[in-house]
Amino acid sequence: MKRGFVILLITAMMLGLVACGNNDTTNTSQNTQNTAGTTDTTENTGKTDSSTTDTEEPVTITYCNFNASGGNEATLASMYEAFHAEYPNITVEIETVAYSDYFTLMQTRVAGGTAPDCYELNIENFASYAAKGVIADLSASDTSKFNTTALSAFNVGGTQYGLPGNFSNVVLFFNKDLFDQAGVSYPDSSWTWEDVQAASEAIKALGDDYYGIYAPITYNEFFKVAAQFGGSLLNSDKTAFTINSAENIAAAQMMVDRILVSNIQPTSEQMGGMGDWDLFESGRLGMIPTGIWAFNTFTDACDFAWDICVEPGQTQKATHFFSNALVVNASSEKKDAAITWITWLASSDESAQLRIAAGWDLPAINNQDVLNGYLAITPPENRQAVFDSLNYLVVPPIIEDYSMMSDIITDKLSAAATGTMTVQEALDAAQSECEAQITLQ
Repeated sequence: MKRGFVILLITAMMLGLVACGNNDTTNTSQNTQNTAGTTDTTENTGKTDSSTTDTEEPVTITYCNFNASGGNEATLASMYEAFHAEYPNITVEIETVAYSDYFTLMQTRVAGGTAPDCYELNIENFASYAAKGVIADLSASDTSKFNTTALSAFNVGGTQYGLPGNFSNVVLFFNKDLFDQAGVSYPDSSWTWEDVQAASEAIKALGDDYYGIYAPITYNEFFKVAAQFGGSLLNSDKTAFTINSAENIAAAQMMVDRILVSNIQPTSEQMGGMGDWDLFESGRLGMIPTGIWAFNTFTDACDFAWDICVEPGQTQKATHFFSNALVVNASSEKKDAAITWITWLASSDESAQLRIAAGWDLPAINNQDVLNGYLAITPPENRQAVFDSLNYLVVPPIIEDYSMMSDIITDKLSAAATGTMTVQEALDAAQSECEAQITLQ
């Protein structure tokens, strides 16, 4: 079995779990009976309302995920215990797999007809699974508790094929100490990229090893910055690529010029193998747009004052949207129980509170009373910026050949970032290759 593969088999009599915090641990499993005294019962409830009561026959379902690996296995176990207390006749066998192994494993299982009853998909792979008809239609499930933007990401042609299991976005982190040293006011939600440029130049002037900002020149960063400049990668009905539009050229040029012209962002050689988070943690980077999942890491690693704000825009604001879909195997004979589990996991107040308390990521729900508990956790002081950013979410263009499109654009942007191609040449080439290799609607 592959390195990094972690299996947590959880059943109803489980009173605790020793979490595996390292993706490189060996396989472990635990089997116990469920509360009804039946081991691994596999009968389908036969109901269509996605609910299970104490009077129904016990059922065991399988659930596979990657998002809990590396530190949140115990939180997921607590979620299951709370679920099982409410639905004692549904036993869930949970398998947690390291992200590096997950999609190879799932591809093999789906092709071989051994996929679990329900499982997790990232947004990059979701569309291809939906197109292949291997995941079930969830349109009849209860979606009233979900954030509508998150929910819409997993709706294809009016059919709901997934439920948003989590919800993360990107904000602008900044080193308050460096801003103080440079004599620059802290960023706020009114900033544009011109304001970032000016502040970055002041921070860069503190010394040769200081830099104002780091934002990777990759597809994931580019599609969002393009939106901030009023651009997009596809036209409105997703029938044509618009990669080399004037707006996109302007966005990419700004990103590349930070490295090649003003050098407020370090080159790969200047990074010397250091990661962007490492550079921020070293105290030599003024700003970094990155995900809210960095909160716990920066709290532990940074010995300077830092805070966040809504990411700057240009002609408009646009912030990243990240979510993973919870889906049901179209071939499962226990769809009702599987839907009950993933709906509870993704949208119940109790599951959401456990997720927030663990500092995992945001539950994709619309219950503001539950979400307000998130604001009480510091740092950062301006945690409200996380919710303010939700007003400007942009979803990446979800197409069946998402990974191919992403790889092509990242490859060409990398060439522009090193100066081997101009921005115009890079995006023209990306446009041509995507048109030649990818068929849209």
